[in-house]
Parts: sequence; C-alpha cells; structure tokens
Amino acid sequence: MTDRSVKHEAGETKGRFVINLGDGSEAELNYSVTGSGNWSANHTGVPPAHEGKGIAGQLVRALVAAAKEADVKIVPRCSYVAAWAQKHPEEAGIFD
Repeated sequence: MTDRSVKHEAGETKGRFVINLGDGSEAELNYSVTGSGNWSANHTGVPPAHEGKGIAGQLVRALVAAAKEADVKIVPRCSYVAAWAQKHPEEAGIFD
C-alpha cells in the first residue's frame, strides 16, 4: 500500500479528511466539533473497490495527527475509528 495525500477540510463546526482515489471517487472521514471543542469522528467511508488497502487507517492517522496539533480529543462515534483506537493503545490519550 502506498500512502496517498490526505486533505483536511476544516470548518468551524465540522470537517473532513479526504483522499482523492484517482478514479473519480474519494474516501473520507467526517467529524463535527463538540460543545467542548473536541472532534466527534462520525463516519469513515471508503468505496468498495478500494477497501482493504489501508485507506481508512490512513484517514484515522491523519485525524489523530491533526487532533494532536489542535490539542483536542477525538470522540470515536464511528465504529471504524472506535475499532482503530482499540487496536492502537499507544494513541489512547487522544481519544475521549
């Protein structure tokens, strides 16, 4: 698997991390900003033709890096993000 470029589109109340997959499709991880300023990871989506290539994990790693930089916690509402967090205990401090 080759890491692809992840774009962070941040707004005041919501944002997303997106990877252009080069075939007109994209993978994304959506989040919203909670009342306490943390990020609620709501949905991770990868088109079926691109599943199993580590793309969703790359999106979560970008989310974690950006949350650390912004000094916020991640609330894992998305089942994929929650499962990723359990598999990466070294990142436990970033999850709320």
